[in-house]
Amino acid sequence: MKLLRYGPPGAEKPGMLDAEGAIRDLSGIIDDLSGAALSREGLARLAALDPASLPRIEGQPRLGIPFAGTRNFVCIGLNYADHAAETGAQVPKEPIVFLKSLSALCGPTDDIIVPPGSRHTDWETELAIVIGSVTTRVSEAQALDHVAGYAVANDVSERDWQNNRGGAWDKGKGFDTFGPLGPWLVTKDEVPDPQALDIFLDLDGQRMQDGNTRTMIFGVRTLISYVSQFFTLHPGDVISTGTPPGVGFGRKPQLFLRPGQTLRFGIAGLGEQQHRTIGVD
Repeated sequence: MKLLRYGPPGAEKPGMLDAEGAIRDLSGIIDDLSGAALSREGLARLAALDPASLPRIEGQPRLGIPFAGTRNFVCIGLNYADHAAETGAQVPKEPIVFLKSLSALCGPTDDIIVPPGSRHTDWETELAIVIGSVTTRVSEAQALDHVAGYAVANDVSERDWQNNRGGAWDKGKGFDTFGPLGPWLVTKDEVPDPQALDIFLDLDGQRMQDGNTRTMIFGVRTLISYVSQFFTLHPGDVISTGTPPGVGFGRKPQLFLRPGQTLRFGIAGLGEQQHRTIGVD
C-alpha cells in the first residue's frame, strides 16, 4: 500500500493511493495514520479494504507528511563510504546517530526555506524507515518486524552551522522545513529488499545524486537494532538512513542552495518529491 495524508498544514486527512494513482479518503475508517494504524494489525485492516469503496478525492490536493505521531526523528551520519570520502571524513566504526528537530518536518512539495544569511544549505536524499510498533533493544533478526514501511526523506543541512558553529550537528540540521518526508508511506510488503533501491536528486534539472542503498555501511536491520539499544522507538518514528555521494559540500567547487531553485529527488518504488527553495527575512 501507499498511504498518505492530504490537505492544508495542520488539517491533513488520511488517505491511500488506488491502482490508478488516485487518492482515496480514509478519514471514515481511521482518525489518522498514526499509533495503532501503523501496527501490523492496523495495516492489515487497511490492506483488506477495497479502495473503490472509499471516497475518491478529485484534483491535486497538497500532500502532507504521510503519517503522524512522530516522537523521534533519528538520522544516521556518514552511512555511505563514498559519501564519507567526498566530505573528507573517516568511515565510522559504529553508526553516527543524531536527532533532527520535529519542527523540521514538512510535506513532499512544501517550500524549503533557506535560513536568513545562509550560504551553505545543502541536500541529502535518504531512505527513511518508518517504525510501526514500540521498539526497544531488538535484535537484527527481529528488526524488520517493527517496520511499518519506508518513505523518501531529505536531511537538508546548513553546513556552516553543522560544522563550524560549535557543538553537535543538530544546529545545522533542525531548521524549519529541513526534514521533508513523502510523498507517501510505502508499506514494507512492497519493499522486499530495502538494500536494493536506487536514489537520485536533481537540482534545477541537473543530476547531483545517483546512488543505491546497497552501498550503505550499516543496513536497515542493523540501524533499527542499534538505535533501539539507546532509546525506545514508537509508531511513526523515523530513522533516516544516510545519503549517498553527490551533496553540494562534497563537490569541487562546492555548490549550495539559494532561493529560487527547484529540487526533485526520489527513491525507486517510493515516489518523488519536488520543492522550491525560498528565502525569508
